[in-house]
Amino acid sequence: MTGRPAPAVLPSQLRAGLGLIAALAGLVVVVLGVLYAGHGEPGRVDRWVIQPTADSVRPPWRRVALATDFLGEPAGAAMLVVATGAVCLLLRHPRAAVFTVVGAALAVGTTKALKPLVGRTIHGDGNLSYPSGHTAFLTALALMVALLAAGRLGLGRTAGTLLALAAALVAGAAMGWAQVALGAHYPTDVVGGWCTALAVIPAIAWLVDRTADARRREPS
Repeated sequence: MTGRPAPAVLPSQLRAGLGLIAALAGLVVVVLGVLYAGHGEPGRVDRWVIQPTADSVRPPWRRVALATDFLGEPAGAAMLVVATGAVCLLLRHPRAAVFTVVGAALAVGTTKALKPLVGRTIHGDGNLSYPSGHTAFLTALALMVALLAAGRLGLGRTAGTLLALAAALVAGAAMGWAQVALGAHYPTDVVGGWCTALAVIPAIAWLVDRTADARRREPS
């Protein structure tokens, strides 16, 4: 089946740069996972940044942290993904809608798969903490939206890469702060979640593009 090619979700000019970033981020995830495997206490870096406790912040900032945390909960995450997918469909970009759903699911799914492998816990009650799924989700969603915006705006390699990294950094920092402030994760858990999204999303974008293009080229 042939026809007018659909816009790529990973602009060609960003592939090399984001591929390198994804590889480095994946390495960070592995290194931190090995360092903190089986641990149930904050590490040296965690203590240097902040000792996470359930009452690290007071109102009104605690309400801000709780609202941010909700965006990574199943209900909040589903709302964000559905809204983003709906906008993609309204813009007649079904490939982007598929990308947002698959990318968000696999970013969170990767953290769920890694947690029992690493076995790091927090608060001594068996809660697996590394890497942070909440941070991975919001970072992944922001990164996907930034990639789609870069493609739609026709940004070059430098501008597009900076936009993607800035969006990922802002989203990851916001959710990471909330998770540490609420005592749900150690700072290094947050870094692991952020890097998980940076490692997974470019690979998913490439795979979605490749699969969609292959299906388009199939004879009718």
